[in-house]
Amino acid sequence: MDRLYAPWRRSYHLKKTNGCVFCEIAKSSEFDDENEVFYRDDICYFVMNRFPYNPGHFMIIPNRHIANYEDLTDEEASHIAILAKKGIKILKDFGADGINMGWNIGFDAGAGIPEHIHFHLVPRFKRDTNMMTTIFNTRVYSANFRKVFEEIREISKRYL
Repeated sequence: MDRLYAPWRRSYHLKKTNGCVFCEIAKSSEFDDENEVFYRDDICYFVMNRFPYNPGHFMIIPNRHIANYEDLTDEEASHIAILAKKGIKILKDFGADGINMGWNIGFDAGAGIPEHIHFHLVPRFKRDTNMMTTIFNTRVYSANFRKVFEEIREISKRYL
């Protein structure tokens, strides 16, 4: 496989955290802008995915540290489901032609951080699958990440 170098990811991989990165973000809103958090409440928060499948890919993450969906309280599960509906509206206003959404529960299901569940909302755009992904096993992110975060944050104010 050929390689497409992304040196900006090195700082993320080398970053040492004590404990769970999602719990660290949940603790305080002080670094919300730096962490690309654009909504939070007593149950969960919305954060941009640092390694998105497409521009606008974000997650809804429960504040409470749990690994399994069945361990969510009914209140948490209902609240996240209601917010996911609002997340769909955000992505449609962002210009998404379709949306993939869901949970990857456990490492073997594809969870990058399996110890703390998180719900993905991934915007899809006409012709967003290209030969880079299928032939070269490489994904191209075609937008400025920070500008996408700022636009999503502004749109979210209409719904959250």
